[in-house]
Amino acid sequence: MSCIAVVNAGSSSLKFAVYQSAPDPLLLLKGQIEGIGAKPRARLSDARGETLVREELPEEGFDHAAATRTMMRIAAPQLEGRDISAVGHRVVHGGPDYSAPVLLNDEIIAKLATFIPLAPLHQPHNLAVIRAIKASHPELPQIACFDTAFHHGQPTLAQAFAIPRKYSQDGVRRYGFHGISYEYVSSRFRELAPELATVRLIIAHLGNGASLCAIKDGRSVASTMGFTAVDGLMMGTRCGALDPGVLIHLMDQYGFGARELEDFIYRKSGLLGVSGLSSDMRTLRASSERAAKEAIELFIYRIAREIGSLAAALGGLDALVFTGGIGENDAATRREVANGCSWLGLTLDAAANDKGDTRINARGSRVAAFVIPTNEELEIAKRAWKLSGGM
Repeated sequence: MSCIAVVNAGSSSLKFAVYQSAPDPLLLLKGQIEGIGAKPRARLSDARGETLVREELPEEGFDHAAATRTMMRIAAPQLEGRDISAVGHRVVHGGPDYSAPVLLNDEIIAKLATFIPLAPLHQPHNLAVIRAIKASHPELPQIACFDTAFHHGQPTLAQAFAIPRKYSQDGVRRYGFHGISYEYVSSRFRELAPELATVRLIIAHLGNGASLCAIKDGRSVASTMGFTAVDGLMMGTRCGALDPGVLIHLMDQYGFGARELEDFIYRKSGLLGVSGLSSDMRTLRASSERAAKEAIELFIYRIAREIGSLAAALGGLDALVFTGGIGENDAATRREVANGCSWLGLTLDAAANDKGDTRINARGSRVAAFVIPTNEELEIAKRAWKLSGGM
């Protein structure tokens, strides 16, 4: 029996999973290699979460290609003779060209490399792993699933910046991200509440990366992330929406260059920057520091404010779904966001919310509310299985 491997390469990590090939793939293995470029370490677990392999890895020269080789080395003995028939990748940016998953070839890989300036912190690592697998297993089908693809059909107005047309025509526009997560969660929402399948829906993907997406009839209408994955909501270490004049001020008054600005907006801001303590919501909730409380308050304020903006794009709001690490696990965040959206007619059932039930709105609430765990790896596995011919 063959298997589908799913790979998600980040700037300093490589997450992967192996599924039994089928229209509804079954998880077999899950692992991650963290600390790439610093102190790399690997962990592999079975479907129940039991640790099968744990390794500290050499620091010298350990890059994403080395992480890819390590992934294959530690996973292979656990497959018990089963073959990998295809590999599905999360690729952050598909640019203006790719609105659906694609079977990769040399021409497409080269095209995806031209989008590196649009996602400099993600795209190079996505491609490094693809190339490493191609070098060692050239006949193995590899499928790219794009974070931008789900938003590809948004109205032209929702994608546009008010800038000279030359730059818009060169690809400077709103793309949106977290699309694989939104596709999975919106599909699960339709399964769980088929009577609400066509309503005006906002999904709140709240984690270290955070964004919102307005959805109508299963299609993306508008999103908070734009040209890059730093726009919109305040995040763990990313600032979210920021007056461009602030960046000019930092250049003029503090001597910031391009790479310093990049570090500032991606790695030193957000919950970490405001609190001065941590990017982890659990740490901030447990802290008695005033700055931690203020960081949480700003996080909630930005979410509630952007929900209002997306409700305007939808012409109202019928349902709100929470997902992502914070959205799925932090009842306090869900409660506070709901309080900020009470004017829309949203009221939570306190007991259901505290328990993390699937449906958490109170009886009589004009807006339905759900908690639906995301599963990007499973969504990629399904797409890879289908595109590789259902092997």
